[in-house]
Amino acid sequence: MLGPRVWSSVRQGLRRALSSTVGGWASGEGRKVDISGIYPPVTTPFTATAEVDYGKLEENLHKLGTFPFRGVASLAGFVVQGSNGEFPFLTSSERLEVVTRVRQALPRDKLLLAGSGCESTQATVEMTVSMAQVGADAAMVVTPCYYHGRMNSAALIHHYTKVADLSPIPVVLYSVPANTGLDLPVDAVVTLSQHPNIVGIKDSGGDVTRIGLIVHKTRRQDFQVLAGSAGFLLASYAVGAVGGVCALANVLGAQVCQLERLCLTGQWEDAQKLQHRLIEPNTAVTRRFGIPGLKKTMDWFGYYGGPCRAPLRELSADQEEALRLDFTSNGWL
Repeated sequence: MLGPRVWSSVRQGLRRALSSTVGGWASGEGRKVDISGIYPPVTTPFTATAEVDYGKLEENLHKLGTFPFRGVASLAGFVVQGSNGEFPFLTSSERLEVVTRVRQALPRDKLLLAGSGCESTQATVEMTVSMAQVGADAAMVVTPCYYHGRMNSAALIHHYTKVADLSPIPVVLYSVPANTGLDLPVDAVVTLSQHPNIVGIKDSGGDVTRIGLIVHKTRRQDFQVLAGSAGFLLASYAVGAVGGVCALANVLGAQVCQLERLCLTGQWEDAQKLQHRLIEPNTAVTRRFGIPGLKKTMDWFGYYGGPCRAPLRELSADQEEALRLDFTSNGWL
């Protein structure tokens, strides 16, 4: 638990961040950090004995940072310790060490968004402060969900406000109802968008009308919306999103960045064709086969996927065959 001295230190750190123009969220012109662009949510590699394999993590980051762009915009950065990072299965020290290693491996021009969400507000504040200390540029905070029946707008506004008040780095809201069983309500998002240290939201629900509504209702704020999946990336750009956190970018990073470029330059017909070819592979590595499917695909594409931590299990032979078909039928394997 945070004692009085630590809480005082946290507040002092926030005040320092407010006056900083480098690494903090407030610039001299009052502009928040720009989180637009494409971010792969980095997986956590494990050894055969379920230990974090930091060497493979660094290898994957190097490969992701050097894929052939062929004129395509590069990745804006990386999300670390998001859902695809298996963060619920890691200890607090492992979560921080993973972020530390990623920061050391990344160029400074790549943003590092670190998942710092925990179930209690106090634990989330502690983790967020710690993530800032090990080099995160922003904290991505998932909705607390164990007591989801009590997680109404008032509770969530209070939670995120306290976290943002005490965080020395910008906060990105994270709504992922497939995992948490709840959507961060739109009215709560609108209220929280007015906080000077809350810069945007990653919305993984797949409801494009909701994404458009959030963009519309926060248009007077310095607030950005990221799509939480490549499957609805084009549609999200069409209603005003500025980027995406896309599991598929771990294996088809250049293609997801190409889709971003086509949308931003108004080449909608070509964007539509590319989006169509990404839908089935994206579904396969997200809601159909999940992280085991994503890691298996990474193995095929020259990255290290490896095993998941229990209780997640590897795919069966039939599932692996179906996964491969979703990629080969769309021309990716």
